[in-house]
Amino acid sequence: MADHKLEGLLEIGDRVVARARAGGATVAECMLRSGAELSARVRLGEPELVEEAGHRSAGLRVMRGQRVASTSTSDLTEHGLGRFVSDALELLDLAQEDPFAGPADPALLTDPTTAPDLELFDPAGGSVDAATAISLATRGEKAAREADVRITNSEGGTFSRTAGGVALVLSSGFRAAYRGSYQSLSVVPIADDADKKKRRGFHWTAKRWLAELDTPEKVGAEAARRTLAKLGARSVATCEVPVVFDPDAARSLLGMLAGCIMGGAIWRKSSYLVDREGTEIASRIVNVVDDPLIPRAPGSRPYDGEGLASRRNLVVEGGVLRTYLCDSYSARKLSRASTGSASRGGGAGVGSGTSNFLLLPGTDSPEAILKGTPRGLYVTDMMGFGFNAVTGDFSRGASGFWIEDGELAFPVSEVTISLNVDELWKRVDAVGSDLDLRTSTASPTLRVGRMTVAGSS
Repeated sequence: MADHKLEGLLEIGDRVVARARAGGATVAECMLRSGAELSARVRLGEPELVEEAGHRSAGLRVMRGQRVASTSTSDLTEHGLGRFVSDALELLDLAQEDPFAGPADPALLTDPTTAPDLELFDPAGGSVDAATAISLATRGEKAAREADVRITNSEGGTFSRTAGGVALVLSSGFRAAYRGSYQSLSVVPIADDADKKKRRGFHWTAKRWLAELDTPEKVGAEAARRTLAKLGARSVATCEVPVVFDPDAARSLLGMLAGCIMGGAIWRKSSYLVDREGTEIASRIVNVVDDPLIPRAPGSRPYDGEGLASRRNLVVEGGVLRTYLCDSYSARKLSRASTGSASRGGGAGVGSGTSNFLLLPGTDSPEAILKGTPRGLYVTDMMGFGFNAVTGDFSRGASGFWIEDGELAFPVSEVTISLNVDELWKRVDAVGSDLDLRTSTASPTLRVGRMTVAGSS
């Protein structure tokens, strides 16, 4: 997206904010988005689906005294914007007063001209056309299907990309915009097991910059390897053993932790970590950060959803919870300052959120962690949702591999793993060196010293 298009978004934001102020709002905040998405899926060598769409939208949050209202629209015509603003003001009249309502402190807003260049937009990725997307997906699926004769079917190869811009205009004077892009390629082969069960595996690559993606051939070959490794999967007897989580499975655990350290969850008392700041919530080798300043990372941003400067927050240090992540509202509710963690949705409503939420890597390779596990379970996939954020109780279906003498012995399916997450994080006794920023919440391999694995009796 050219800079003149970003300036166009900012100009629309200026008009919306001015109209809202003229209509009686004491505070007006407008977020605008514009961009395009493309997705191409190929199955068994033939294009199955190509979708391409553009979008433009605006969200508006208005305040008068202690009242707040927000709304959104995709109609950016002059008439549409007029109706958009009038709707927001009408909702404002109906809103109840909230003593904690208010914008971010204007004194804390960053100067957009000093914002770092985080290299979030790749022109090459943003301009990938349908033919190129089909070619990349075809190459990935072909590599998987040709890897082994036991690959008998496929759910396809899919290449997707998105690119666009986002602008934020606040009545306090903040006015800024930036561009971003992201693309991914996934391949999902299928193999027939001896008992005629279909075993499905997958692999994927994703980056902000097109040239940093793994090659389609590498993605397809790895997807085939993972699929074939599942052949002959069986359950195991119920036991208590160490459990190793691969990065994809570990990311799911980290995501649960993210939800529990949000300021909104804390003031609502919907987290098991209420009043735990400054206490040990994990083992000493667990260090977690929220870092929006990593160049080219998927969750990076030059400023937060309220216009505060992006900053790196150390969330867990040596197992000790150092901070909750707060926007201005949750910070006021908790009698503290914002951590620059505001996230603004399409309707311009504001809440606390993560950027790049990462379990920092350790020094052990994943191979070394496996070697150091005499007997246990290696988890690659988890199914269902069995987590209570208030109590910390955790139980989910899982599949992966059984570990014997530090080696993957055979594939495992149809088991359930469980342990209260408060204890789970305290039992982490190994953290790998294999952190990969394909997603904004990311973890290396990790091992929990002991968990209940429920399988066949």
